Amino acid sequence: MRKILIGLTLLNFSLIAPLLAPAANAAETNMRPGLWQITTTSDLLLLAQHVPPDQMQSIKDLAKDYGLEMPQIENGAAISQTCITQEMAAQKTLPNVYSAELGCTSKNATRSGNNYKVDFVCASPDLKGNGTAAGTITTPEAFTGQTNFSGTAQGNPVNEKADINGKWINASCGAVNPL
Repeated sequence: MRKILIGLTLLNFSLIAPLLAPAANAAETNMRPGLWQITTTSDLLLLAQHVPPDQMQSIKDLAKDYGLEMPQIENGAAISQTCITQEMAAQKTLPNVYSAELGCTSKNATRSGNNYKVDFVCASPDLKGNGTAAGTITTPEAFTGQTNFSGTAQGNPVNEKADINGKWINASCGAVNPL
C-alpha cells in the first residue's frame, strides 16, 4: 500500500507543471513568477492518515530518492511549495514534467487560451496505465486543475482522481527550488 500511495502521490505532484507553464500569447494569462503553494486533494491522500509513522518516513525517504520533498499531508490534502522563476514564466512551450524514475511520459500537450490538457502514459514495473491532466489559469496568481489515472499500481487496479489548486504566495522563492 505504501508504494501505491507514494507512486500516485508523486505522479499527482509531477502533473502540476503543465498548469504552471506560461502564456503563449498576449490573450492568455501569464503565471506570476515567485513562490507558489500547491494543494492536491484526492481519496488516496485520505489514506495517508492511516500510515504508521515509520512507514510514512519510508515514503518520505522514497520521495527524496526521486528528488522530491514529500509535502505536508493532512485531511486528504497534500500541501507543497514550488518556485516559478522569471525564466520559466517567459517560456513559450509546455515542459516535459514526467521523470524517468516514475516511468511516465507525456504526449498531446495542448493549450487553448488559459486551459491546458496533457495525456500521459506510465509504464514502470510498479505503475502502469494512462491518464490526463487538465487545468485552467484563473488569474496570474491562481490556477486549478485535475488529474485522472487509470491502470495498475504494483499489480493492483487503480482509478485515481486528484484536484490541484495553486496560489501565488510571494515574489521571492527563498530556499524553495523550481520544479
